[in-house]
This record gives sequence, C-alpha cells and structure tokens, in this order.
Amino acid sequence: MASVSNEEKKQVILDSIRGIPDFPKPGILFWDVTTILLNPIAFKYTIELFVERYKDMKIDCVAGFEARGLIFGAPLALELGCAFVPLRKPGKLPVDKIEMHEGAIQPGQRVLLVDDLIATGGTLNAGVNLVKKAGGIPIEAAMVIELPFLNGRSKVQGTELFVLVEKEGA
Repeated sequence: MASVSNEEKKQVILDSIRGIPDFPKPGILFWDVTTILLNPIAFKYTIELFVERYKDMKIDCVAGFEARGLIFGAPLALELGCAFVPLRKPGKLPVDKIEMHEGAIQPGQRVLLVDDLIATGGTLNAGVNLVKKAGGIPIEAAMVIELPFLNGRSKVQGTELFVLVEKEGA
C-alpha cells in the first residue's frame, strides 16, 4: 500500500468538512467539523497529523475545549501517552471564559491546547490564560480549522498555533 503524504491527508480532512450557509444567521458560513467524524479515514488522518507534530515535544497534558476539542484532544492524549484535561465553557455559549477542575493542571506541566476551530480567538485566549494561571506552560495550540479572515490568531499572544486546514467564509 502506498504511503499517503501529509498534504493528501489534509485534503481528505478539508474535503470532509461541510459548509452550512446562513447559519447561525444570514450571511454566516458555518464550517461543520463534526462531519470529519463521519469519515473514519479523515478522523484518523486528523489525529495522525497532530501526533506526528507533537510526539517529540514532551507534552505532559492535552487540554481539549468543550465540545469538539474533547473529541480530538482525548485520542491525541492517548496516542501521546499523557493526561487529558477537559476545558469547559460556562453556559456553553461562545465566551471568553473557560473552566477546568481545580488541580487538573499541575505547575510546570507542558500543556498542548486542542480545539476544532479558531475563529475570533477569544475561547483559545481564555484557555491559554487559564493554563498559565494554573502554573502550566502552554506549549502550543492545535486546531483542525482556522478562519484566517477573522484574525483570531492575533488575539492569542505568546502561544504558537498549529492548524491543519484553513477555510474562508463570511
């Protein structure tokens, strides 16, 4: 069986993401990453690409954002052989506040933050700040999708961002 390149894997992932026009309101194009889960090859490639990136970075803990960051973060943590910490959004609305269990991240732990998508960067920035407040060291943030037109990357200062694919929209 022929080896599949990283670019080919990214194309499978990209092709598996469904765009939903006018959701949640007119003029918005919503990128539904959950459709990756309907394609086991795309899901596998997503985890493989993340593992390849982080396998030698001595990650102590993967912190995944509720809800879809949990889906991608937990299998990544298993593959990396490290702890997994869920990060929760109070009230489940897009907010700039994140919570976790007290003591879940220990001082000095090297933490990889994982989510499905970075849009405006508010949720990710809140997660980075929470990790730092707990004494953890945010090594990087891993996202399946970035929406570059929203410039969320600029809101997350001091933490590198690794993205598998980019999508445009309005």
